[in-house]
Amino acid sequence: MRHSPELISARWRRSSYSNANGGECIEITGDFPGIVPVRDSKIPHGPVIVVPAAAWDVFVNSLKS
Repeated sequence: MRHSPELISARWRRSSYSNANGGECIEITGDFPGIVPVRDSKIPHGPVIVVPAAAWDVFVNSLKS
């Protein structure tokens, strides 16, 4: 059984591509080795997607190329 990480003390950071009005934004936290929690910045107490760090790296690198 997998358990979700405790995210209360997480230090979230917003995407550098976010607009000034707060729309279309995601936030991630790098506080957890091996995983990358991702959330919608407009709903900070809403659901969080937890992605394996290796998969997140592939995703980000594919966006950059």
